[in-house]
Amino acid sequence: MTMLSIIQTAYLLAALLFILALAGLSRHESAKMGNLAGMVGMTIAGAATVAYALDTSQRGMLLTTVLLFVPLLVGSAIGLWRALRVEMTGMPELIAMLHSFVGLAAVLVGFGSYLDAGTNDVAHLVEVGLGVLIGAYTFTGSVVAFGKLSGRMASKPLMLPQRNLLNLAMLLLALACCAWFAVSPTIWALVLVAALGFALGFHMVASIGGGDMPVVVSMLNSYSGWAAAAAGFMLGNDLLIITGALVGSSGAILSYIMCKAMNRSFISVILGGFGEGAGAGGGEARDYGEHREAQADEVARLLGEAKSVVITPGYGMAVAQAQYPVAELTRTLRTRGVKVRFGIHPVAGRLPGHMNVLLAEAKVPYDIVLEMDEINDDFDDTDVVLVIGANDTVNPAALDEPGSPIAGMPVLEVWKAGTVVVFKRSMNPGYAGVQNPLFFKENTVMLFGDAKQRVQDIIASL
Repeated sequence: MTMLSIIQTAYLLAALLFILALAGLSRHESAKMGNLAGMVGMTIAGAATVAYALDTSQRGMLLTTVLLFVPLLVGSAIGLWRALRVEMTGMPELIAMLHSFVGLAAVLVGFGSYLDAGTNDVAHLVEVGLGVLIGAYTFTGSVVAFGKLSGRMASKPLMLPQRNLLNLAMLLLALACCAWFAVSPTIWALVLVAALGFALGFHMVASIGGGDMPVVVSMLNSYSGWAAAAAGFMLGNDLLIITGALVGSSGAILSYIMCKAMNRSFISVILGGFGEGAGAGGGEARDYGEHREAQADEVARLLGEAKSVVITPGYGMAVAQAQYPVAELTRTLRTRGVKVRFGIHPVAGRLPGHMNVLLAEAKVPYDIVLEMDEINDDFDDTDVVLVIGANDTVNPAALDEPGSPIAGMPVLEVWKAGTVVVFKRSMNPGYAGVQNPLFFKENTVMLFGDAKQRVQDIIASL
């Protein structure tokens, strides 16, 4: 076999492993194997690409080796350092930042491809223009998402006058510059495409409120895939095209599923125009009355007398790292014969599947972790609901108040249970900046303090 045929075979094997990785990640039980398949596939793909670069290099073996391995080692060291240090609560913003690197890489590949090829082939020039546009959008959009998720930027949307028309104007102008570049290639046309892409990505994502960031991160994941596919077209790399298409399409499907779960328009997400309603923050301040407080021993007594308990976790549980005592509490109650289940909202936390990963990490059985649609009809027959660090995903204002910034978003209808215990540090509103009338209902009690410590106090009382 020639070197080229070996590399193509390796690419084919890597592509199959990537498909197996996606299939494995679709279920809790096979997620670890899916991750492993993806890791092995990427190792094979990387080794094959390095071998191809060394085999076809015309710059000399030593220079090519240095240009390949120095950036590879530096990037790997930084990635390993961040992976070892990042907390699970910091995973959403880390992923957003990784998306930005993919977008920037596509921009650099586009400029490099144009400057190196020196071709007037229209098809290739269209690939370069669109690749740079998508990459630039993904870069700045992901940087803004990182800023909002990490608290470096305000979660409230940027509300410029006529912002939707501004987005449309920038998009049309960017496409016009792509056409200009394809017909009459010049570096300045490509620079304009990149500049408009950067501006469009920044403004579109900045116009979306923090409460909708999980959907935005999912959509940016899709954009990063298409940016990678565009880079594959520019480089003539079939595996990069396949990988980018897999990431792009799976990210788009996930975004569509999440939009349905949040009652959002998928088209509006793509166009960056859904910041007006959801996540817009603010809304008319209302007086819902006084809340009632409880202590850990009172909650323990409620749980000890209950026959059915549902736990609805949110980002606060992740921040408090309370998943392990929550898992211990679950085991304790189930040993006593209490029926315990978990209700997971599609956007609980700040990343799709965030809560599921935390619970799986704490060895909570998969079969008692239910999605919102599976658990909502059962709250009427539930004795006690423990809301641990959740806020916007259990807010009845989404259903009862048409003027609310989260109006129309399906939520976990926990208030239908006999008693609701809300674990919170304070009465401050959630990430979307919306007050929650659940806290003031007659069947709700507030348990203030660190969620991890409060759960441990309840276990001790039990």
